Amino acid sequence: MDLEIAKKSACLLATGEIKDGMILGLGTGSTVKYAILEIGRLCEEGMELTGIPTSEATRMLATNCGIPLTTIDNVECIDLTIDGADEVSPDFQLIKGMGGALTREKIIAQASKEMYVVVDDTKIVEKLGTKSPLPVEVVNGYEIYMEKRLSKMTDGKGKIRKKEGNIYKTDNGNPVVDLSFNRIEEPLHLSNVLSGTAGVVEHGLFLNLANRVFVGKSDGSSFEQRKL
Repeated sequence: MDLEIAKKSACLLATGEIKDGMILGLGTGSTVKYAILEIGRLCEEGMELTGIPTSEATRMLATNCGIPLTTIDNVECIDLTIDGADEVSPDFQLIKGMGGALTREKIIAQASKEMYVVVDDTKIVEKLGTKSPLPVEVVNGYEIYMEKRLSKMTDGKGKIRKKEGNIYKTDNGNPVVDLSFNRIEEPLHLSNVLSGTAGVVEHGLFLNLANRVFVGKSDGSSFEQRKL
């Protein structure tokens, strides 16, 4: 299965909805990079678009693609955010954050009129938590405590994320605790619990934010997922 073909086809379908003059939230990750490349091509062809990146990696890619950038402080609202997801449920609830940009991604998503999600078809699940852990960004220096605390207060098993043997840090300088579940039966309840826990900076449950979901397949085809 060629997931890169699937990712690209989803992004090409979603970016076909972009209109001239839009302010765009630019997501982070291995799927949405294809959307950013296409947005760069649209800019090169003369479309006037402005991007707001959700990570330093996205900022660098968008700059290299020639996309004019601004910050959320300089706009009244964002017309559209295009971003990936680690899991998408039938009612368009999401797990995001395996790319580490969950806090900035959620800020930009909540500030947007619409959010389009681009995924390959392996990311569609019946219940959240069945394939991907739930990332939770925590305050730097408290990651060992938060790993224990989050494991104890939820049904998940917490694990501090590491990269090349070292504790992984987000662009905000914070560690991430990945919570693994068999499935998340009540995402809204879990979201409220995590949001109310001291030491949690942000979590990867993106609830009631996605408006449309575009899915790519390894044969190069793509489709818009119907919300149930």
